[in-house]
Amino acid sequence: MKIIIDDKIPYIKGALEPFAEVVYLPGSMTTPEIVKDADALITRTRTICDAKLLKGSKVKFIATATIGFDHIDREYCKQAGIEWTNAPGCNAKSVEQYIASALFSYAMRKRFQLEGKTIGIVGVGNVGTKVARFCEIVGMKVLLNDPPRERVEGSGEFVDLKTIREEADIITFHVPLNTSGADKTYHLVNEEFIEGLKKKPLLINSCRGEVFHSEIVCKALKNNTISGFIADCWENEPELDLELLNRADYGTPHIAGYSKDGKANGTKMSVQAVSRFFKLGIDDWEPANVELPESTVIEIDGTQRREYSIIAEAVLSTYDIETDDEKLREAPYMFEKLRGDYPVRREFDTYTVSAKNIKEGTIEKLKQIGFKI
Repeated sequence: MKIIIDDKIPYIKGALEPFAEVVYLPGSMTTPEIVKDADALITRTRTICDAKLLKGSKVKFIATATIGFDHIDREYCKQAGIEWTNAPGCNAKSVEQYIASALFSYAMRKRFQLEGKTIGIVGVGNVGTKVARFCEIVGMKVLLNDPPRERVEGSGEFVDLKTIREEADIITFHVPLNTSGADKTYHLVNEEFIEGLKKKPLLINSCRGEVFHSEIVCKALKNNTISGFIADCWENEPELDLELLNRADYGTPHIAGYSKDGKANGTKMSVQAVSRFFKLGIDDWEPANVELPESTVIEIDGTQRREYSIIAEAVLSTYDIETDDEKLREAPYMFEKLRGDYPVRREFDTYTVSAKNIKEGTIEKLKQIGFKI
């Protein structure tokens, strides 16, 4: 058996070697000639798995160590009898951390507090659910929009997009990229969407670049139709719309889900999926030696401080979006390198808050977010 693995997938070396011939290649180097005698591929989003790559090959199974799967031609795979899997939720906590940092940083820059603000969450899957819970913990009013879930579960906890456009101070998107159909999300944020806004909300894109029409968003920023824009995902990556980057409040190089925890989870889910498909017997495999930051202890003295400021300090001590924003602005042409060389970032549950003079209610909220105390 032969397995081709994208060499940027972390923690995977040694996992499958006892069971197969394993070849590590950059995703961009994967060609039909190389793939033709492979039984399985383990990829990331940069490898386009379509007929051009797969036709005439022996490939039976594809695992992508990512949440997204729009790089896999599902219809062709179905016709060719190729099974595939993604890693849903693998980096959901990482994106939650990114959004939390973005919200606190933006609020500090604009000198307002998140408490009492209304946030609309478009797409309430693994990521959106976690973002919603975080926002509720910090005292925000949360509006949820997810038509596929609403059709199954009823309209109880969901609102339509019109309500979000009319009531939200902040709108964050956590949807897959669907280019057609009832749940089309390609250019979901378009001229019609912007025209339907009643407030001037902050818009956040940390899902897929093509969910936002770049020119329309840029125009909305110019015309002050929206109060701000935070983008981790961009149309035509890695080629950025530099005017949009310059007008954005924060811009980052598609790293919202790039915590070491998220990467390790994606690798784990992919290896376990290959094991189940080929009956390798390592269905419980997990990565070892995931890197830690220099310190995992956050010391906070809550004397004469509000709960909001304590939670903000804890969140920003684990990840500060300002740093990634500065690096991208300094060298937007280094987009791929900034992703490839991304430094160690760990999620909330890696950290322990050394709490001094912090009320029990605030400590409970820190625990709910994921911190150890």
